[in-house]
Amino acid sequence: MKLRRVEAWVEVDGKWRVMVFITNNTDWSPRSVCDLYRRRWDIEVFFKQVKQSLKLGSFLGHSANAVRWQVYTALLVYVLLRFMAHLSQWGHSFTRLFAVTRSALWERIDLLALLKSYGTASGRFKVIGALNTAWLPGFAPAKT
Repeated sequence: MKLRRVEAWVEVDGKWRVMVFITNNTDWSPRSVCDLYRRRWDIEVFFKQVKQSLKLGSFLGHSANAVRWQVYTALLVYVLLRFMAHLSQWGHSFTRLFAVTRSALWERIDLLALLKSYGTASGRFKVIGALNTAWLPGFAPAKT
């Protein structure tokens, strides 16, 4: 089997370092090989982020269908959170975004306004309703 060695300058933690890649593909250009490894690393970081933040490490059900639905749900939550981060111009980490969103789930808060004002002194998000007045449609709240 023929192997090929490709060297590339890569920025790691603000410093430029030479990285060496070994491949058996002799048809691709060195740039293509380096781009493939860079994209592969981005995919690894993505799955690590999803697994750590969205608790994808342990599953509630163990059948193939249950695992598939849990992965789909986690990916959907990830996409929605990234979309909210984009809309609100979120400048913090994804882990912090997940924590803030999770803490606001039990209150009726304008999430976009909360994310936009997070870390500022403005605090202009609006509470839509109190938890004790919330109920499911079709079910009246208990009279006290």
